[in-house]
Amino acid sequence: MHGGNQTGVSDFLLLGISENPEQERVLFWMFLSMYLVTVVGNVSIILAIGSDSRLHTPMYFFLANLSFTDLFFVTNTIPKMLVNLQSQNKAISYVGCLTQLYFLVSLVTLDNLILATMAYDRYVAICRPLHYVTVMSPGLCILLLTSCWALAVLYGLMLTLLMTKVTFCGSRKIHYIFCEMYVLLRLACSNTQITHIVLITTGIFIFLTPFGFMMVSYVRIVRAILRIPSASSKYKAFSTCGSHLAVVSLFYGTLCMVYLQPIQTYSMKDSVATVMYAVVTPMMNPFIYSLRNKDMHGALGRLFQGKGFQRLT
Repeated sequence: MHGGNQTGVSDFLLLGISENPEQERVLFWMFLSMYLVTVVGNVSIILAIGSDSRLHTPMYFFLANLSFTDLFFVTNTIPKMLVNLQSQNKAISYVGCLTQLYFLVSLVTLDNLILATMAYDRYVAICRPLHYVTVMSPGLCILLLTSCWALAVLYGLMLTLLMTKVTFCGSRKIHYIFCEMYVLLRLACSNTQITHIVLITTGIFIFLTPFGFMMVSYVRIVRAILRIPSASSKYKAFSTCGSHLAVVSLFYGTLCMVYLQPIQTYSMKDSVATVMYAVVTPMMNPFIYSLRNKDMHGALGRLFQGKGFQRLT
């Protein structure tokens, strides 16, 4: 492991976005609030779906897994970030940094693949409603989700192993909120051209292929919605699709801003984009995907009233 040979216990310093004490206090309370909202929102969604038999359908099965992924995703980065904002010791070990990087890459990939799976589920439900139960069988749902997890785990492992071949011999100060791949590559003193090429080519396949699939699915969904005779049903369908596409646009837009560019052009402004996909998007998902849904409203209401785990008749 070339990067770890010349280092001590504290290999990197996570300095965050700002080193100004006043700004750090503001950032601490802002990120703490966002983290708590994200945790409460996503845990509520998981418990509501798990406890209400009426929500044991493919759509909510994928939604619960999306919430679990988002919950794990923010827990990988924000707690360490909060500690650093409050502590004078901002060190993170080499192994700790690569571990954080591994989960960051894997969970972003998993989020992306689950979003594509959810788009397919909605496509079948709206465009092939008579075949929905047959097509979206429990076996297929488990197979799709297992494939998403396997691909995400392998992709995260591949990029993390590539980073172990990178040598760091200069400054180890990371002016960022967590260990992010492009930031680490900028600190490298070895040749990172191959790593960068692999990052770009695999990123195009892993992220843009599902994105293209989603766009095709939603073009067909919109066409099907336009043929719905009921104005209220048409509005409800368009509203749901609009919310989903808004989060998809935010997710992919910020990812493209951060990753699909030369390393030399990577600057501090990209930390804002990273915060958007790493913090804001997981916080918004429970509201956008679930709280606009009447079935979810009912399940959450029963959960908070203590009736969530009673069998519904």
